[in-house]
Amino acid sequence: MTFVDSHHHVWTLARGDYQWITPQLAPLFRDYGLHDYVEVAPPGVRHSVLVQAAPTTAETRFLLDVARDSRGQVLAVVGWADLDDPSASIALEDLSRDPLLRSIRPMLQNLPDPDWILRPQVQDALSALHALGLRFDALVKPPQLPALVRMLERNPDLNVVIDHGGKPPIASGAFEPWATLMRAAAAHTRTYCKLSGLVTEARGDWDTATLRPYVEHLFECFGADRMMWGSDWPVVELNGGLAAWWRETESFLRPLDAAARDAVLGGNARRFYGA
Repeated sequence: MTFVDSHHHVWTLARGDYQWITPQLAPLFRDYGLHDYVEVAPPGVRHSVLVQAAPTTAETRFLLDVARDSRGQVLAVVGWADLDDPSASIALEDLSRDPLLRSIRPMLQNLPDPDWILRPQVQDALSALHALGLRFDALVKPPQLPALVRMLERNPDLNVVIDHGGKPPIASGAFEPWATLMRAAAAHTRTYCKLSGLVTEARGDWDTATLRPYVEHLFECFGADRMMWGSDWPVVELNGGLAAWWRETESFLRPLDAAARDAVLGGNARRFYGA
């Protein structure tokens, strides 16, 4: 089986809408294209899901162009739309005409209102997502998880994946309330979780023992049938790099049988994104 990376980015800084990528983030402050990713992709990873990194529809269209030119490497695009805009349903319908667009990701972790996802106007947009056959990628940290759980209760038919394991506070060693909230999210059986982005939440001296309690909790909550591996490249280069994260992934997945391992490394992403 060929593997699927469920979460990586590409960007061209001259496009001008990546305000969070500054010279202070030196490893990221350069252009990253699909050819750069191919050079570092782990063995067996032949396909991927391309994820937005800027809160603009212009970047979403840029990613769709990259995916279209990828000769089948990119299976799906996770884009952005302003779900709080009165015309959100029209914008979503327009974007959804491209079959490579499979999911929408508002950058919830960056919004000042942790309950933004519960706004009535946003709810209308979430209903439009479901009607259009689109999924929802939840980019959240623990402060946004209570509202996300309530959103899941209100939208039982919406397919949702929580990016980066809900960004647990690994650097501080804290476990709650993240652990309880992720268990509550996992109770909604249409909700998946990405095994990605964890090293970025850890201190620079992280090791297997640092990450293991968080990874084990995610698998306990979601099971191998609702977990999908992602590199979070090139952001992963901020703290250890893709090669190190892949080695940890192989270690964490070693106890699984072949079918469960293949599901985490590709099957679940294909099923979730319909790719």
